[in-house]
Amino acid sequence: MGRIMIINGSPRAPKSNSKKYAELFMRYCPVPAEYFAITPQNHESLCEKVDAFTDILLVFPLYADGIPVPLLNFLKTMEKTPPKQKPRISVLINCGFFEPEQNNIAVKMIELFCRQQGYPFGSVLKIGSGEAILNTPFKFFATQKLKRLAISISQGRNEQLKVTMPISKKMFVRASTAYWNDYGKRNDVTPEEMATMEIEQP
Repeated sequence: MGRIMIINGSPRAPKSNSKKYAELFMRYCPVPAEYFAITPQNHESLCEKVDAFTDILLVFPLYADGIPVPLLNFLKTMEKTPPKQKPRISVLINCGFFEPEQNNIAVKMIELFCRQQGYPFGSVLKIGSGEAILNTPFKFFATQKLKRLAISISQGRNEQLKVTMPISKKMFVRASTAYWNDYGKRNDVTPEEMATMEIEQP
């Protein structure tokens, strides 16, 4: 039976959407899975644990069209201290964009790492509207794909999955604009102030 090491590479792992997705994945995973969050101090200790697992699931958000710095630094440590038995690496990535395809470049970065370092590459779930979908009635769609991802990894398959909210782009933009305007109002920030490049006042 396989054993999955879930590694959260989000810069704000304790309060991240990535953690929520990891928790949902563990709920539906048919094989043992253990969760870890990357910190600046635990790279080497995480690498020491890798040999106990058949699979790694990297869970992280899209940052500037790529992978977050905490995950990048951890991969550098993995390159220097590889395990004796290299597990299959799968990806669960979410982004705030509507289109799951926005995650493609970041996934290719992980694929390149696997190819160069000799790790088998497994399954992928790309989530669009990742910051919002868990707080809507459309959570069901994300949950269904998480179940498929869990089964795919546990069975050693290489499957490419994606999900986003089943609404039009116009509706998504309208809803997200209303959300951010309301968020700004609660923090005494106007839409005009949010639209400027001035993020701090001297």
